[in-house]
Amino acid sequence: MKLRTFLTSAVAAAAALAFSATPALAQASGATTNYKSEYRMSLVLGTAFPWGKGGEIWANKVRERTQGRINIKLYPGVSLIQGDQTREFSALRQGVIDMAIGSTINWSPQVKQLNLFSLPFLFPDYAAVDAVTQGDVGKSLFQTLDKAGVVPLAWGENGYREISNSKKAIKSPADLKGMKIRVVGSPLFLDTFTALGANPTQMSWADAQPAMASGAVDGQENPLSVYMAAKLYTVAQKHITLWGYMNDPLVFVVNKDIWNSWTPADREIVKQAAIDAGKEQIAIARKGLVEADKPLLKEIAGHGVTVTQLTLEEREAFTKATRPVVDKWKGPIGTDLVSAAEKAIAARKP
Repeated sequence: MKLRTFLTSAVAAAAALAFSATPALAQASGATTNYKSEYRMSLVLGTAFPWGKGGEIWANKVRERTQGRINIKLYPGVSLIQGDQTREFSALRQGVIDMAIGSTINWSPQVKQLNLFSLPFLFPDYAAVDAVTQGDVGKSLFQTLDKAGVVPLAWGENGYREISNSKKAIKSPADLKGMKIRVVGSPLFLDTFTALGANPTQMSWADAQPAMASGAVDGQENPLSVYMAAKLYTVAQKHITLWGYMNDPLVFVVNKDIWNSWTPADREIVKQAAIDAGKEQIAIARKGLVEADKPLLKEIAGHGVTVTQLTLEEREAFTKATRPVVDKWKGPIGTDLVSAAEKAIAARKP
């Protein structure tokens, strides 16, 4: 009787031990019982654009490096939130979106410090952008994003936003007077174009192209990669001015609950994949513009487009006209943050 009791207790104890060890063993062996079969990545633009291409590269690297434990599906056109890109950050925090590559412009209503990159004529070249994003200012902004409720992993880039229109070459603020320019839904953009004498008109990207084709708006501002991929030369945008008035960095992020559901090893894989994809994506976004002969400009001109390159003196006139806008927004963004960015830019090595 005692032997039977002993054996019964031993079996029960062994079973309990095995049961309690299962989660640890499962995690150690890479089991993913609590992982989703598919993770949703939000993007504004699809894979025909450098932005969407970055999402594709990140998703592929994660799938390969996790041996399929983490599968990511792309949702371009911010389709998870019915195309409203200004809601993307909130939806990401709430778990409607699992991960995203988002624009600092679109997320600036929720994270005011991101307006730093929209300050007009602050970033004179790519070296200035890199000095800020890859330095202490970039780290500070990642800390801010983390406190705001997401896990930031890497920087990408939509690019310098250049201006196009259907009327004439733009070489001075006076040339913009009265022009209807489509802008994104940001108060800072309204202030900037109002200061330049234009008539800024907020509308979604989906509505912008028909408006340009019909003449409801005269122009728009976007990176040249977007201009070409969207074939804006077919909707009367026959004049482009390269004024580099602002750069639009992208951020690779993950929802916090999703992040915490992964093993530490998989988190590191996803993070490194984002860093690697970010570097590749930035190179794609800058392709044709960093080479000495700038082949992208030749391609654009080949479509019958007049490309205007501002002189330093002409760019300075735009900088002077928008200085009150910069002064107005320094406070909301953070005076110390803007100052740190200006110092990083001044110390850069072009």
